[in-house]
Amino acid sequence: MRTIAIIGAPGFIGTRLVEVFYLGGVARVRPIVRQFTSLARLSRFELDCRMADARDEAALTKAFEGCDAVVNAAIGDTQTIEGIIEPVWKACVTARVRRLVYLSSGSVHGQAPAQGTDEMTPLSDQQWHWYNNAKVRAEWKLAELRKTGGVESVVLRPTIVFGPRSRWVWDTAKEIANGRACLLEGGKGICNTIYVDNLVNAIQLGIDKPTAAGKTFLVGDEETVTWRDFYAAICQHLNAVEPASVPAREMTAIREFSLVEKVRGISGMQKVLPLIPDPLKRAVKGALSGWSEKEKPSPWRLRQAGSIELSSEMNALQQCQWRLPHQRAAEELGYRAPVSFEEGMRRSLAWLDFAGFNLAR
Repeated sequence: MRTIAIIGAPGFIGTRLVEVFYLGGVARVRPIVRQFTSLARLSRFELDCRMADARDEAALTKAFEGCDAVVNAAIGDTQTIEGIIEPVWKACVTARVRRLVYLSSGSVHGQAPAQGTDEMTPLSDQQWHWYNNAKVRAEWKLAELRKTGGVESVVLRPTIVFGPRSRWVWDTAKEIANGRACLLEGGKGICNTIYVDNLVNAIQLGIDKPTAAGKTFLVGDEETVTWRDFYAAICQHLNAVEPASVPAREMTAIREFSLVEKVRGISGMQKVLPLIPDPLKRAVKGALSGWSEKEKPSPWRLRQAGSIELSSEMNALQQCQWRLPHQRAAEELGYRAPVSFEEGMRRSLAWLDFAGFNLAR
């Protein structure tokens, strides 16, 4: 049986990938983690776990020995997204790994991609959100490394990946329960969803399909899902009122990062944070919060209910009018989403109940 290493195994997508591959007998799974405490959720399985920093080429090479394929499902800040591409590639070459599957994002095209966008649409790293730019530069770096040869690579671009344990499900339910959820112009914008098991299926095809080498694929659910569809399913499950409809803000109003977003996107910030004393971190956090507010409320006044407002990211996402196509994945990978949106949401909501979510949260 082949062996597949997974970088980012403790994450939402990585965890489900391990579960499906291990329980389904698809392959021997080798999670790659920086520290073994990250494997708490996966420790119920007998896994060949290896410890290696994803920026450490030598440690990765040793961890990849004997692997047929590597899946890079790592998440994080700019430094993590961009900084691990080259060491992972070089380690794959040295360890003689046959194929590397890299999980990029449909966000390389922006949160509201233009009509007609597909895999051939040129990318830009001058977008308003740091995450988009980091993913674009990571793809560019991988494209450069492809030219050197030594390992096959496949890039997958999912967008809104949901399912049990997903932040999209839990956070949306929490917003609804707290009366803080809202939909842009009634939620008519397109939500480019992909249920997590559909993405796992695409990853397996990316590993197996010989003709996929060197190619990039957008992947998603079969259905065209609106944001109203996504929120309505959760509202109905919680027996909650539907979110308020809010008007669209001009895109020009959200082009600039807020100060907090800029700090989050600074390369190396996550590495530096553990070295900063807690009192100083609290002071800086308080200052940033204060600067990001339009008006600091008086401590002598009773708190008033604030207006419901979308974040900059959600404002952009809900303005999407284009369903990212996965025709290329269907034709060249043989991809067909095995789980319908309705079934994926049913499983997600069952997990909400299992996790103990209720309207009192």
